Amino acid sequence: QVQLVESGGGLVQAGGSLRLSCAASGRTFSSYIMAWFRQAPGKEREFVAGISRNSYITTYSDSMKGRFTISRDNAKNTVYLQMNSLKPEDTAVYYCSADTRGLGPRMTTQDYDYWGQGTQVTVSS
Repeated sequence: QVQLVESGGGLVQAGGSLRLSCAASGRTFSSYIMAWFRQAPGKEREFVAGISRNSYITTYSDSMKGRFTISRDNAKNTVYLQMNSLKPEDTAVYYCSADTRGLGPRMTTQDYDYWGQGTQVTVSS
């Protein structure tokens, strides 16, 4: 069983930055593909960014490309999401997820086996 705990959310003005962190339990973090998703009120959960086990491959949703950066530190069992140039439409609950089976970052929720509880990000205009 893998436990994922997100942190770093909060309230920020448009144009500002936030860095989310997700700490994973267990000793096999380096074997997981990791990703961030988000869900705004009344909307489906959507893919934000994903990273391969060795950090060689990163994948982003088109609307976040160039503004968000995903990274991981396998020694610390942690994945990060650096979010810059935030917009009000980025307001959502952000979730960390782990894929134990895939070959590279995938973009659908069904591909991920474990989820964190989420952290709220609110961007004011």
